Amino acid sequence: MTNFQETLEKYAELAVKVGVNVQKGQTLAVNAAIDNAEFIRLVVKKAYEAGAKNVVVNWNDDVVSRLKYDLAPDEAFTEYPIWRAREVEELAEAGAAFMSVVSSGPDLMKGVDPSRIANFQKAAGKAMEKYRQYIQSDKVSWTVIAAPSKDWAAKVFPDAAPEDQVAKLWDAIFTATRANLDNPVEVWKQHDETLHEKVDYLNNKRYKKLHYTAPGTDLTIELPEGHLWAGAGSINEKGHEFMANMPTEEVFTVPHKDGVNGYVSSTKPLSYAGNIIDEFTITFENGRIVDVKAKEGEEILKQLVETDEGSHYLGEVALVPFNSPISQSNVLFYNTLFDENASNHLAIGSAYAFCLEGGKKMSQEELAEKGLNSSITHVDFMIGSAEMDIDGITDEGAAEPIFRNGDWAF
Repeated sequence: MTNFQETLEKYAELAVKVGVNVQKGQTLAVNAAIDNAEFIRLVVKKAYEAGAKNVVVNWNDDVVSRLKYDLAPDEAFTEYPIWRAREVEELAEAGAAFMSVVSSGPDLMKGVDPSRIANFQKAAGKAMEKYRQYIQSDKVSWTVIAAPSKDWAAKVFPDAAPEDQVAKLWDAIFTATRANLDNPVEVWKQHDETLHEKVDYLNNKRYKKLHYTAPGTDLTIELPEGHLWAGAGSINEKGHEFMANMPTEEVFTVPHKDGVNGYVSSTKPLSYAGNIIDEFTITFENGRIVDVKAKEGEEILKQLVETDEGSHYLGEVALVPFNSPISQSNVLFYNTLFDENASNHLAIGSAYAFCLEGGKKMSQEELAEKGLNSSITHVDFMIGSAEMDIDGITDEGAAEPIFRNGDWAF
């Protein structure tokens, strides 16, 4: 067996045993592109070996997706098949685990009418609302991992020979997810513990606000009463651990919907809906986005903010040190799963209910009363740099250092 094949098997095992942590008798639902059939077959094998009852694979194809955006009538983008939404709702209600394998090229939808993209995002978001609530309250186990496509690899490694690009991206993914190490399952357990040290510190502090300063950024974010910091591993309603993102280097919580003021500038390109949004600044007043400017993709960014009422507000605050492994690799992935784990980031849209004391059991109305945002979208964007300072503001108004020069200050 080649070294690559061994590492690929370790990566598949990691996704199954640590990512979704498949239990005996459980169903696993996988979303993946047909380009990655060989890897997905490995995942399916590992899942059955771990005791899965059924593995359901929903395939997609970037070429077919693009053909639809180019050739279908406008009304095709204002509807979403209800049976698809029902399928994942029923699977979730039956206790299934969910794995998404992302691989699309970041320029997949370049040149497509932004209104088509916006309409489809809105239709899909509304149809999948119940399922998203299950995911964001940790009712079920879920994970997002990645596998290369030719287009994505060419974007990340444009200077490499075309025949080497996919292999280089696999190597970068293996390194970022620690799949290239001797016992990655054990290594991930240690990584989870390390992140929880930061989580415990911040949860003991109970800061009232966070104040971010960096070139192009001066932002204050109020945190709701009873907010909880989280990091790495999560626990579903049955008490089983899982890892929602692989890789992950972040600790995160929820902002108070109405408590965000100032302006913040992006530090990495955002790959969203098959387009790149880059060099943008967002301005907030009392939580609401009141202005956006972008050097590239401004119209797409404006459409994102207009998705629904909740997409005018933030739903996540995440801290990632600048010296994290992905950041130090100096690879720009053009994929949020990786780039958000190289940088402090925020998310436009819905908040995670599990980041509030008792939030997993609260209704949407109760969460809103506590200051949590609700939306049919959730989009992370990167704001961290080696020049970023963050202070935690106590109830008494004292400022304490959390980050200095892009790194932990405690």
